[in-house]
Amino acid sequence: MSVSAQPRLALVGDRGNHNEPSHPKIDAMREQWDLATEWVPTTDIHDASPLESFDGIWVVPGAPYVNQRGVHIAVRHARENRVPFLGTCGGFFSALIEYAQNVLHLPEAEGADENPEKLMPLVTPLKCSFRGEKAPLRVKEGSRLAALYGTTEVEEIFHCDYGLSDAFMSAANQGALQINAWDVDGAPRALELIGHPFFIGSLFQPELSSAPGAEHKILNAFLSAVRTKAGAVPTSTG
Repeated sequence: MSVSAQPRLALVGDRGNHNEPSHPKIDAMREQWDLATEWVPTTDIHDASPLESFDGIWVVPGAPYVNQRGVHIAVRHARENRVPFLGTCGGFFSALIEYAQNVLHLPEAEGADENPEKLMPLVTPLKCSFRGEKAPLRVKEGSRLAALYGTTEVEEIFHCDYGLSDAFMSAANQGALQINAWDVDGAPRALELIGHPFFIGSLFQPELSSAPGAEHKILNAFLSAVRTKAGAVPTSTG
């Protein structure tokens, strides 16, 4: 296997959109990573070509995105090409909708990437609005997420006001895509794709409880998978 001098990570999102607090956190951390990280605006993605040279894709928070279709192209590229993927907050929703649209062909998801109005019936206000607050979660036993945490009871930081309807998320929980974490009301809050080297989405934002040199377990595992994809570390440690 050839070894890349520096693995490449795409940060897909609209930098500074909605004054998203995670963006400066990500910028501070990436300065110390042994990866070449690059912000890829959603408006630059009209096909997969801007993403083909990257070893990992992180769809960062900041929904609604300027170009939701571009986000779905990024998710699909990672999913189909086994590129390590992380989607946090809006990235979680996008991963779920992309799978529902392109794999499950759920009628309510069809065209949702091209017409934002089709997303509106799927969106629902959260019962509790989280603004940088921690909330308890139950993690699915035997899941990749549970293996990363070493437990099935955790607390995570959220920074969001809305989610997708429970009915839609339940319908999209089929095949290789599995919900792997729920809040105290039983609402889905994270997902993973079975059989993929690394594909995790979370409504919570692990970057908000991270700092340079003290990254969250999920983030560390994702970065390790990116290095593995690039051939920068042995595959047995990914």
